Amino acid sequence: MKRKIRAPFFCVNPKSYLYGNESIALAIKADELAKKYDLDIFFTGKEVDLREIKRNTSNIIVTAQNMDGIEPERAMGGVLPAALIEAGVEATFLNHNECQRTFNELSMSLLKANKYDILSIVCASTLTDVKALAAFEPDVMICELNELIGTGKVADKEYLINSTKQVKAISKNTLVLQAAGISTPEDVYNVFKYGGDGTGATSGIVCQPDPVKAMIAMIEAVAKAREDFF
Repeated sequence: MKRKIRAPFFCVNPKSYLYGNESIALAIKADELAKKYDLDIFFTGKEVDLREIKRNTSNIIVTAQNMDGIEPERAMGGVLPAALIEAGVEATFLNHNECQRTFNELSMSLLKANKYDILSIVCASTLTDVKALAAFEPDVMICELNELIGTGKVADKEYLINSTKQVKAISKNTLVLQAAGISTPEDVYNVFKYGGDGTGATSGIVCQPDPVKAMIAMIEAVAKAREDFF
């Protein structure tokens, strides 16, 4: 059975900025914060690090950065769902702007995610994308304008509100994570103020002089938003 995600939630997504010991160390700190604040925190890692991240944590949701819709077979280079499960992975990103998939590929990956009880986190950009991809009924939809990724500039209030409404109108059980450009605790707080279920960051954490300090401040903002809006 898939893990039940509680809003508000947060995602630490180091992409390829961190790997090995640095990634594991940040995951351990995120795990401590998930316990301290009783929050659901997704933490993504490189495929080769996921087993070790899981071995060193017990509270975060260990998350793959991609997964293919394949079974054990002749599929050279594919990210195998069964192998992720065996490593302790509970969720996967799908269709990120930096790892986009065709509709057919995405459909196959979602079928396997449901088969193996892996939480699906599907990325969409424009409101047109949001409406089309919400029809897949993923567990989590990430709404983030591609042109804002990594810029430190957050989407305006209208996009935050409307994209969330679009998802809920099509797939009422899908949680909405608003991202792209999240770089301050205020950005985090505002996502929830405007109706989002979750948010997350990459460069707003891992590219800062003190990534742990930046992550703590953002997660504290999630905890504050829970008091104010949930």
